[in-house]
Amino acid sequence: MYLKELRLANFKNCESAELVFSEKLNCFVGLNGAGKTNILDSIYYLSFCKSFFSSVDKQNIRHDQDFFSIHGTYSFDDKENESVSCVQKRDSKKSFKFNKKEYDRLSDHIGKFPLVMISPYDRDLINDGSELRRKFIDGVISQFDPQYLNALLKYNRALLQRNMQLRQFADSRHFDRALLQLWDEQLCGCATEIHKKRHTFLEEFHPIFQHYYEVVSGGREQVEVTYSSKLDQKPLAQLLEESLPQDSYSCYTNVGIHKDDLEFCLDGHPLKKFGSQGQQKSFVVSIRLAQFEYNYQKIGYKPILLLDDIFDKLDDQRVKKLVRLVGDNHFGQVFITDTQQQRIERLFDDTNINHKIFEVDSGHVKAMYNE
Repeated sequence: MYLKELRLANFKNCESAELVFSEKLNCFVGLNGAGKTNILDSIYYLSFCKSFFSSVDKQNIRHDQDFFSIHGTYSFDDKENESVSCVQKRDSKKSFKFNKKEYDRLSDHIGKFPLVMISPYDRDLINDGSELRRKFIDGVISQFDPQYLNALLKYNRALLQRNMQLRQFADSRHFDRALLQLWDEQLCGCATEIHKKRHTFLEEFHPIFQHYYEVVSGGREQVEVTYSSKLDQKPLAQLLEESLPQDSYSCYTNVGIHKDDLEFCLDGHPLKKFGSQGQQKSFVVSIRLAQFEYNYQKIGYKPILLLDDIFDKLDDQRVKKLVRLVGDNHFGQVFITDTQQQRIERLFDDTNINHKIFEVDSGHVKAMYNE
C-alpha cells in the first residue's frame, strides 16, 4: 500500500497542491515555516481523520478561507485504487469519505491506512504527563484492534458521565450510590479488556523496541518500557469503592485505566532525568520504528512512515544510517522533511533508492526531480 496522489486546497498555509509520489521515499525540503510539516499533517489526516498537531479541525483552514480539503488516492498491489477525502467548512461539520461514501462513525476508518509519524514533538512522550503516553499506546493498538478502540470509546463516555454525576451530586448536595454504580459497572467492564490488551501489547512490543534501539544507538545502553497500572494490584471495582470519598470531594474519578502510565528507563534509571538529548532522541525514534514493525506484523502490510525534521542533532553518519534503514525493502513508503536540500541530495548520491524531492516555499510545493 502507498499514497499515490495527494490534492490539497486551503489546508493551513497551502493554497493548493497536486502531488504524485514515489512509492518509496519522498522528501520535502525548505526553510523553517515554509509548510513542509503541513504536507505531512495532511497525509496524517487521511489515516486518522484528524491533525497530528491540532484538535480543532477548523483551525486548519487557511487564513480568510471558508474551507479546506484533502484528497488522497492509495494504490494496492492486489486491488483497485482507493480514495479518501476530508472536507472541513467553517459553518458545518467535517465530511470524511472513503471511496466517495461518507462515514457514520469516524472510528470505522481507523486502521484502514496505517501510518506512523516520527516528529520532534515525540520528545514530549518523555517529558510531558502520562496522558500523552496513554495516547501513544492507545493509538498503536487501535490501528489493528477495533474491539479495543470501541472499548476505549465506551470507557471514556462512561468516565465523562460519571464525572458529571459526581458534580451534580456536589451541586445538589445529594448522593445516590445506586446511580453512580451504573457508571462504575460500565467502567469496570471496559477497563478489564483494555488493561489486559495493554499488557499483551507491551509484552509483544518490548523486544521489537529493544532491537530498534540497538540499531539506532549502536547498542550502548539497555532500555526498558514498563506499563504502570493500579489495576495490577486490585480490580477496578475495589479501587473505585476505596476512592469514593476522594472522588466525591474532587468531583472527579481518580482511579482507572485513564490514570495508567508508561515508564521509560535507560540502564535502570528514568530516561527523563538521566538521558541526554541524543539518547532521548534515539529512544523516541526507536519507539516509532518499533511501532511501524509491530503494526506491520499485525496487519500484514507496511504502514506509511512520516519522518518530520528528525535529522536535527544527528550526525551525518546516523542520518545516513537511518535513511538507509527506512529505504530498504522492509519499509514501505516514507515521507521525510528537512531544511537542508544539499544534505538530502547527498544522501541519494550513492544509493539507488527510488525517490522524489519536493521543494516547499511559503506553502507552494513543486517536484524538483526523481530517480
